[in-house]
Amino acid sequence: MGKETLEPLKKLKPVPAGECEMVDIAKVIRSKNSSPSELTLDIVFDEREAYERVKNAGILTNERLMNLYHLKPGDIIVNMFLEPALAWKCTLRRPWEQGTVGERDTMGTQQHAPLLTLKVPAASSSSSLKHKLAPATPDRSGFSTADSVQYIWETLGLPSASLQSLQLPDADKLALPSSFKIGHLAQASIGLSALLAAQIHTLRQQKTTRPPSVTVPLRHAAIEFKSERLYTLDGQPPPSSWGSIGGLHKTSDGYVRLHDSFPNHRNGAKALLGCISEASRAAVGEAIAPWRSVDLETTAFDSKLVISALRSYEQWDKLPQARAIADLPIQLRKIGESPVSLPTGLRGGPADKCLRGLRVLELSRVIAAPVAGKTLASHGADVLWVTSPSLPNQPSLDREFGRGKRTIQLDLNTDPDMAELNRLLDGADVFLQGFRPGSLASRGLSPEALAKKFSSRGIICANMSAYGPNGPWSQRRGFDSLVQTCSGMNVSEAEHFGAGEAARPTPCQALDHAGGYFLAAGITAALYKQATEGGSWQVDVSLAGVMKYLRSLGQYEGRSGFETTDYECVRDVPSENLETRETGFGVMTAVRHSASIEGVAVGWDIMPKPLGSDEKSHNVTPHV
Repeated sequence: MGKETLEPLKKLKPVPAGECEMVDIAKVIRSKNSSPSELTLDIVFDEREAYERVKNAGILTNERLMNLYHLKPGDIIVNMFLEPALAWKCTLRRPWEQGTVGERDTMGTQQHAPLLTLKVPAASSSSSLKHKLAPATPDRSGFSTADSVQYIWETLGLPSASLQSLQLPDADKLALPSSFKIGHLAQASIGLSALLAAQIHTLRQQKTTRPPSVTVPLRHAAIEFKSERLYTLDGQPPPSSWGSIGGLHKTSDGYVRLHDSFPNHRNGAKALLGCISEASRAAVGEAIAPWRSVDLETTAFDSKLVISALRSYEQWDKLPQARAIADLPIQLRKIGESPVSLPTGLRGGPADKCLRGLRVLELSRVIAAPVAGKTLASHGADVLWVTSPSLPNQPSLDREFGRGKRTIQLDLNTDPDMAELNRLLDGADVFLQGFRPGSLASRGLSPEALAKKFSSRGIICANMSAYGPNGPWSQRRGFDSLVQTCSGMNVSEAEHFGAGEAARPTPCQALDHAGGYFLAAGITAALYKQATEGGSWQVDVSLAGVMKYLRSLGQYEGRSGFETTDYECVRDVPSENLETRETGFGVMTAVRHSASIEGVAVGWDIMPKPLGSDEKSHNVTPHV
């Protein structure tokens, strides 16, 4: 055998400083048919500098494309920049169907020619500085709800043809009173999670057809984003989950928001501020007043408490953490090798629900991660929810987010319960947890350790956190309301509402809910990867990542986004969006899941019960 030889490393294409043509700055410019009636154009760049320069130049607008290709406004289906790929993509309607008599480009591979000579302006002398100081959030204000689903779906490497199965009635209308596009976020995140469940349903039947039709109505999706507030037990609404001293407080240089839903956080904040345990909200406010906002935020973090300084977008964008947050709200990466296969319980043909047979072990509290488990359960997964008898809980939330789950309690500070958790992991396909990044690693439960342990079959490790796994804030505790506060969302919402408030929260815990649906979607995307590529996979979603994506969608002008109906109680919800069931706490009327899948059941088989009510075992056949 001859000696191995290596090809010389290819150099990246240099970026011209002066005005140039697109062919001089792009790595790839191409066209192809995406269907018999649609054409896709792609431009890919070697360097972020080139990508940012073309993106910021505003030369790939719908108007420019209409002139280049002689199109009508409705002929442009997608026009977007894909930052993770350093690429631009556009899908157009073909002027004639593929294969029409007389057509000269049947495959659509010659239609990129007008882009080759498109003029790209010269680089600004301060372009490198602009790149460093560019807003921490990309601009997706032109995205429709369908664009959001397509962008995330295709960036995750999922089959584009399946997108045709998703129906989004009333998309892109107002849904909840806010300057933020919460209806868009709700419909897109729920639609994405349901479409992926349908994709697995098709895959487990070994079909090559696209998934069954998935429908997610806008209003119903928006209502489901408030599900923890929109239920009754024996006719009574849930008590508030907020404590007595929380909310916005004035400081010497601004404001902070104090989170006090858990007694340890509430009592810890009082102790930090030198207040007696019985201190009122007014007394706590007086103790906060002399502090500088960021000083109190930092001191609280050092004391394992949760207080956030109120910031504007401009103030947030200057922080290193703003730069550390990933652009895509779902981060998916392969962390180990294993055979190409669906998990055992998902093999064997048709089932009444898309994920029937999937085993999920969930360690979580509050809203975001529990939403993910609840969503998987609605599609048939066996979700075993682990809570701790040594940690405080929130009954009003647990009763809503316990739907669909069996519940056990383990104290991971004891050796017997830690051994029990490891035994349960031996039978799990998915390990879903909502604790800070790395907090379980010391117990041998890091994604890498689990991938190594289960290399013979693979495992999916799904993590929900406040600020993501990277950056100086990765270890900070956080909640939806605090991420809204520190990131500029509350300030911007108040400015749009125009009532002179310092801050205004959104009408629901949008980051929590979207985060949960995105995490469920990431888990099912990882299932698809296991079935097509094999391996163990890690899924990361953060509240800050959801915030970044929501902000990137833009906001409604002025108060226009507030001119729509809100849903304050069960009486406000259309009856067709509700279900009434017996639970371990009485008769519960609550919001149905807003996604439906043609020919497949969706909904919860198990109703809420007291924590720790079930056997410490999975309900389905163990791995072989």
